[in-house]
Amino acid sequence: MERMSLRLPIHSDFRAWASLREQSRDFLQTWEPSWAADHLTRKSFTNRVYWAQRSMNNGSAVPLFMIRRADDALLGAITLDNIRRGPAQAGTLGYWVGEKHTRQGYMLEAIKGVCHYAFRDLDLSRLEAACLPENTASRGVLEKAGFKYEGVAQSYLQIDGRWRNHVLYAMLRNDRRGRSTAG
Repeated sequence: MERMSLRLPIHSDFRAWASLREQSRDFLQTWEPSWAADHLTRKSFTNRVYWAQRSMNNGSAVPLFMIRRADDALLGAITLDNIRRGPAQAGTLGYWVGEKHTRQGYMLEAIKGVCHYAFRDLDLSRLEAACLPENTASRGVLEKAGFKYEGVAQSYLQIDGRWRNHVLYAMLRNDRRGRSTAG
């Protein structure tokens, strides 16, 4: 990737992470599960760093920060989570980007990089992603990255304190399906 690197979060990322999340609070909370009262604390962040290291080591997730090469700014994060081995060989993609970094192509670049890594290095066969139906930006970036619309999951996740339906997308390593968009 030309403009950014993807790497595990480290303890020294705390200030940049907390600042970006706080600056983007209203923007992000529309699309995310409710934040815990201690969400932006150093202790909570430290737990995230340890979770990221454990998840990477045990192969259950690949949680990455998006760091702009030009100035080492934190742009957001992308996580390949819920990695399932055996007959499934699948994982679930989740991501967020700071409000001031939206609509600049960063997330598309990150999604393409993680998908390439998941298929080539992790030997996964299927990547899944879900978002709220009205999140046109997220739907657009998934479709631009090559994900195909697969349907709606009822009461899929609690977002902002209530159960919400989500649209489901997937990318297959050897996808022969034609272009597919939501109807």
